[in-house]
Amino acid sequence: MDTEKADKIRILYVDDEENNLQAFKATFRRDYKIFIAISAKEGREILEKEEVDIIITDQRMPEQTGVEFLESIIPIHPDPIRVLLTGYTDIQAVIDAINKGQVYHYLTKPWEEDYLRTVIKNAFEIYTLRKENEKLTQALIKANDQLEFLLRQNLLS
Repeated sequence: MDTEKADKIRILYVDDEENNLQAFKATFRRDYKIFIAISAKEGREILEKEEVDIIITDQRMPEQTGVEFLESIIPIHPDPIRVLLTGYTDIQAVIDAINKGQVYHYLTKPWEEDYLRTVIKNAFEIYTLRKENEKLTQALIKANDQLEFLLRQNLLS
């Protein structure tokens, strides 16, 4: 059973409305490993302790907007794919989300379950491809270093 949980997509959902957090967790907990946070501060605390693949955050929160939260975590947690969720169609929030928060997708509330599942699936594919690309790049750098070393050895002989 534990190996099944390890394979689940890990999602952090940040929203200042408790009802939204509980609804999200109830809807998706069977398919994904869900972490919920009622504030940006709590979201950061979870990110310090848990590895997360996707972050979904509400835009309108009292202490910090979703975009501000996403922007603030980029230096420490650059890997998770970011999704912004809002009940308002604020075009400036969309622009900021894309430019500042490096947001992959923008959704309006109330979210539609099947569509959100598709967004999560696509976001995780991107996350997985980026991780694989990182691994391949590191392997290529290592192989290149080894080749250079062998070439230098042959030139010196």
